[in-house]
Amino acid sequence: MLKYLIFAAVLALPGAALAQAPNDAQIAHIAYTAGAIDIAAADQALTKATNPDVKAFAAEMARDHKAVNDQALALVKKLHVTPQDNATSQALSKAAAAKLTELAKLKGAAYDRAYVENEVAFHKTVNGALETTLIPGAKNAELKALLQTGLKLFQAHQAHAEHLAMTLAK
Repeated sequence: MLKYLIFAAVLALPGAALAQAPNDAQIAHIAYTAGAIDIAAADQALTKATNPDVKAFAAEMARDHKAVNDQALALVKKLHVTPQDNATSQALSKAAAAKLTELAKLKGAAYDRAYVENEVAFHKTVNGALETTLIPGAKNAELKALLQTGLKLFQAHQAHAEHLAMTLAK
């Protein structure tokens, strides 16, 4: 289980960066990066997963995270803000690449379980960061509203992943 909690460690790892109160451009980049990471994981799952429920979940993750990222891109364009790369988004990307490599080595039910367990950990971590750092730190009302909408959706994703993980464990 520990190896599936990589994303939990990632947001703790750059904790100093998050503790320095990221600005809206950095928050936008962190949120977009987290969405892109989950899209990449979902795309991998769509090709590797064998369980139909896992494939359906992956399709939902890809669809929903693409929609939120599209809304985020439209918002930063409207606000004339350029998302700003930062230590947190860089650490997230690095850890995600390592996790995708790790998951790629698995097959069948082992892959399905690992992907879903990773989704649980990922959503717990991202939801926690949204609740405690990103939403409270956002200064722009429209960015804050988009993050709040995303949080509600991602909390539903977490619940779905937790339920799926329980069914796969049986």
